[in-house]
Amino acid sequence: MYALIIDIIVSLLLGSMVFFAAVVAPSAFQSLEPEQTSQFLRKIFPRYYLWGIVFSVAALAVCLFHSPKGSVLMVLVLAGFIYSRQILMPKINELRETYQCSESPQDKARFDALHRRSVIINVAQMLMLVTIVIAMNDVH
Repeated sequence: MYALIIDIIVSLLLGSMVFFAAVVAPSAFQSLEPEQTSQFLRKIFPRYYLWGIVFSVAALAVCLFHSPKGSVLMVLVLAGFIYSRQILMPKINELRETYQCSESPQDKARFDALHRRSVIINVAQMLMLVTIVIAMNDVH
């Protein structure tokens, strides 16, 4: 029973992450002007990360009763969402504003590096979630 609940929560989280990366973000860039895209993403990213935090906490709570390895991975996924929302996203937003004003190559490089870090974290989270789903299906 726990494995099924973990599967459902983790699959919902993973599916929403894939949908955001494959549909929402590209659609924003294709459909909106650059300033509108920026405003939209600044509004949606905190909600995206909060969504991830809530689902990660729920999955972690269930994993604690059934899957020690899943619990470790869910702690890492949760930490990624918290770090991205509370630390990384504000720095990225600040650097984007700085770069837009200064057009400094150094500011652009720092922005690109932090953005790349956010993408790496997101991909790592997805891989960990896939690992949990596979591990849960091996159990039952």
